Amino acid sequence: MSSMTRRDFMATIGRGALGLAAASLLPECAFAADQRRPNIVFILVDDMGWRDTSAYGSRFYETPNVEKLAAQGMKFTQAYAACPVCSPTRASIMTGKYPARLHLTDWIPGHKFPFAKLKPAEMHMELPLEETTIAEELKKLGYATASIGKWHLGGKEFYPTHQGFDVNIGGCEKGSTPSHFDPYKIPTLPDRKPGEYLADRLTDEALGFIEKNKDRPFFLYLPHYAVHTPIQAKPEITEKYKAKIKPDDPQNRPDYAAMVQSVDESVGRVMAKLDELGIADNTIVFFNSDNGGVFVPKITSNAPLRAGKGTMYEGGVREPLIIRWPGKVKPGSVCDTPVISTDYFSTILDAAKGSKAPTRTADGMSLKPLITGGDAPERKALYWHYPHYHPGGTSPVGAVRSGDWKLIEYFEDGKLELYNLRADLSETTDLSSKLTDMTTKLHKMLVDWRKAVGAVMPTPNPAYDPKREKERPAAATKAPTPE
Repeated sequence: MSSMTRRDFMATIGRGALGLAAASLLPECAFAADQRRPNIVFILVDDMGWRDTSAYGSRFYETPNVEKLAAQGMKFTQAYAACPVCSPTRASIMTGKYPARLHLTDWIPGHKFPFAKLKPAEMHMELPLEETTIAEELKKLGYATASIGKWHLGGKEFYPTHQGFDVNIGGCEKGSTPSHFDPYKIPTLPDRKPGEYLADRLTDEALGFIEKNKDRPFFLYLPHYAVHTPIQAKPEITEKYKAKIKPDDPQNRPDYAAMVQSVDESVGRVMAKLDELGIADNTIVFFNSDNGGVFVPKITSNAPLRAGKGTMYEGGVREPLIIRWPGKVKPGSVCDTPVISTDYFSTILDAAKGSKAPTRTADGMSLKPLITGGDAPERKALYWHYPHYHPGGTSPVGAVRSGDWKLIEYFEDGKLELYNLRADLSETTDLSSKLTDMTTKLHKMLVDWRKAVGAVMPTPNPAYDPKREKERPAAATKAPTPE
């Protein structure tokens, strides 16, 4: 059976509620051989910054359920998204490959700056069907699979049901959220009750999937639309945070804080359902974000990290990551090893297979040895490639981190910046002119990596106009905040 035919066959298993029923009817023989395979729950929050939970030091946002998750599992202090915007990071989670290798390097469809100095790199407007997703690998092992929430990796022919998921609820071609309140105007999420909150609704659907598949291994991918714009929160929670505002705290937006709390409540409900069904001890839970918090226009603050979404500074790519795996991961542990979103594919597959030799993808490495008390992955560096412009302030850019050193390269003029993250977490002191040997070494590593993965570079723009380079098409500027 050809790859396309196989995917089309999987798509016929069902979408939405029909997919839920079909997933529960798959033959017992698919999973009876090994009832000990762990369930996988992957919670992905959209645009949540590194410090946007109390587990990571926020004094304003209240996230007791995320705190509890951290107390029961491992909290990573140096986890990274593979890109400072969403679609590429999501693709990296699904495939274990760098966005540069996938040629999916910006949010879909990307921003337009017609008079900028460079023409952004050409890219896919979807996750190609030829790519193997973690859902497809888990289905081979007998897992029921569901994507409930934001997909943002292509139109109908590239929906999750064509990428290994039995169930797709919420995922559609448009990444932005029309509304966080019902009516949602999301084609694959039927409206149910006017005024219902989207994070609550997605959680309801997730709990239904867990309930229906409690007696077999399942993979629940729960990518929330929150805390992405539009900033819409429950009024009663917003009022609570209005009373907490302190002038000296850079995190001080009450409606955003209320959105964060609603996501936290979702985490609590999922964990409570696992406890209720008696399957929590055999379920691995990931909590993560797709890029840094939005700082232009100001919605949150990533301080002490510099800048935020759309930039290559730490505020744009460093993320919260918590992994809970009872009996395997030490409760309350903290990991300072740098990891990246390409690693989750191998980690999940290793956990599901129970393999002793760590799996790795083209770019990702299994974290299973690390989280279960073993050694950290051996690799020289982490890499980023963002050959696009973003309203958050960045121009086409790349970066490499090796040890404590991080080098950033701007493609418009070749400017290089060098930072020591151990000594200078906020990236305030550029050492490139003082430490020329280190700068040259890291730049060569970055250039060699781009060649190795076939990264596509931006090109000179014949329509370049320095007086109009920041102009965007009128329709693009009407969006409330940038993707």
